Amino acid sequence: MKNLSKYTVFGLIMIFLGLSSCGDSKSENRAENSEMEEKHSEGEAEEVVLTAKQFDALQMKIDTLQMRNMSGYVEANGQLEVPPQNEATITSVVGANVVSIEVIEGDKVNKGQTVVYLSHPNIIQKQTDYLSAYSNSQFLKKEYERQKTLYDAGVGSGANFQKAEAEYQASKSLAKGLDAQLQQLSISASGVRNGTIYQRVALRSPIEGFVQKVEVKTGQYVEPQTDLMEVVDTHHVHADLMVFEKDVYKVKEGQKVTFNVQSIPGKELTAEIYSVGKTFEQNPKALHIHAEIDNKEGNLIPGMYIQGRIQTDNSLTRAMPESAIATDGERSYLFSAKKENDQWHFTPVEITKSTHDGEWIAINFLTDQEPNIKFAYNNAYYLMAEMKKGESEEHGH
Repeated sequence: MKNLSKYTVFGLIMIFLGLSSCGDSKSENRAENSEMEEKHSEGEAEEVVLTAKQFDALQMKIDTLQMRNMSGYVEANGQLEVPPQNEATITSVVGANVVSIEVIEGDKVNKGQTVVYLSHPNIIQKQTDYLSAYSNSQFLKKEYERQKTLYDAGVGSGANFQKAEAEYQASKSLAKGLDAQLQQLSISASGVRNGTIYQRVALRSPIEGFVQKVEVKTGQYVEPQTDLMEVVDTHHVHADLMVFEKDVYKVKEGQKVTFNVQSIPGKELTAEIYSVGKTFEQNPKALHIHAEIDNKEGNLIPGMYIQGRIQTDNSLTRAMPESAIATDGERSYLFSAKKENDQWHFTPVEITKSTHDGEWIAINFLTDQEPNIKFAYNNAYYLMAEMKKGESEEHGH
């Protein structure tokens, strides 16, 4: 060391410092690279992947965004109804016994289809009365024609001719009246004239529809005009809503209605108002609003209670059902959906929530979204939980 000059020592010190500097620079570069990799990893979009089997098991609902009226509406409740011309009550025109019931409640029937058979001595008596009146009419017709010939030839009495004419006209009217009664019983008058006596008669449905009520039993005697059963044509079922006096001025024909029925849980039906009542019901004081249903599906039965909203304002906003939105702390997310091969990929998209309307919530995106992108409409909390579970497993690893 003594033999080293001061310049040599200085050189060694400089070399040592240079090596240290290089080592620190490499450490800093490694740290920076590690930090960049970490940031890159954090920046990557996390997602949840479901197989086709999982997708079906969860009954996932996928669709594009919907525009919805979230503010301007009138709440109105009511029930499903059908117009009077689409309901029919089947009755008997004579007293008789029910010998056969051909349908049960819920059966679909066509117009003219037999639903009940009746039998009674009264029915047989009407046929024999008709046959007797028809035969007598034919006899009196010949007598009338004979008297007319004599009268026209000047050898017959005018009084006899007039009497024969009156008796013939009366007998003809009686026969026609009994013929009409047989037609009401669906009995062929020509068959009776040919010697056939029908032991039972068929009652037929006057409309196409479904049997709603059966009021009689086999063997039961029914009086004339007794209600035997009801048939309803549910193809023409519509929404009958009650609007209170304070809201009547807001409602008019052509407005849209959204409503729910218990028979189709989770499904929203839509309708359009085609008639607004002109008289108030007094208890409660409300007006009837009739709306034609656009998307008829499921088992819509007249009399079902419905809860509806009449849209009185046409301003629309983007909205999603509550089941499509998941929260993570103070943040809210939708899940965009994309199918690749047999798998579905769900990616969280942050949103902010706005107006609530029942189960629907108005939303806004924090970033621009591609048009026609599809989102999960349900099970958002499940997707969020699966994503969190995946994060925990990665951190644990």
